[in-house]
Amino acid sequence: MATTLLLSLLLLLLSPLTFSVPTPTPTPTPTPLVRSTCNATTYYDLCVASLSSDPAAAAARDPTALSSILVSRAAADAANASAAAASLAGAAAAAEPSAAALRACAAKYAAARDALGRALAALAAAEYDYAFVHVGAAAEYPRACRALFRRQAPRLAFPAEIARREDALERLCTDALDIITLLGD
Repeated sequence: MATTLLLSLLLLLLSPLTFSVPTPTPTPTPTPLVRSTCNATTYYDLCVASLSSDPAAAAARDPTALSSILVSRAAADAANASAAAASLAGAAAAAEPSAAALRACAAKYAAARDALGRALAALAAAEYDYAFVHVGAAAEYPRACRALFRRQAPRLAFPAEIARREDALERLCTDALDIITLLGD
């Protein structure tokens, strides 16, 4: 009887632990500035999600600050893509054509990262035309990477991991360009 009572009490104490449902992490609500600025972008949902996930967006006072956040995020994505391409190149045999193409892709993504760094400097100096040119260039570097694979004979398969990163970087750059266009008006 005492054992049954003890087990019942133990089960009662442990039951909240085993049957508790985790509460979902709330998504930050975008500020009115984020919503209104992202309304002018091609990829509204990406813009809102990208900016809302960055705490600096809540303190942003103008679209210039928001464009800087998107450009910074794009620069981080370009740096990660460069590292991923370099890693894939290192995993391939040095003599394989794909290894050479991947090394070139790593350099293209590094150039995109550098262009985005120059875009940030231009935004800080309110040189929106230069910022636009640098972000536009950064969006083109990944396309050059894909072209390297197409031009090989026989045609090389473009790695899916790099393709995903290319698409993400292109979308971030497109939204950043959309916002920078607003700044020049």
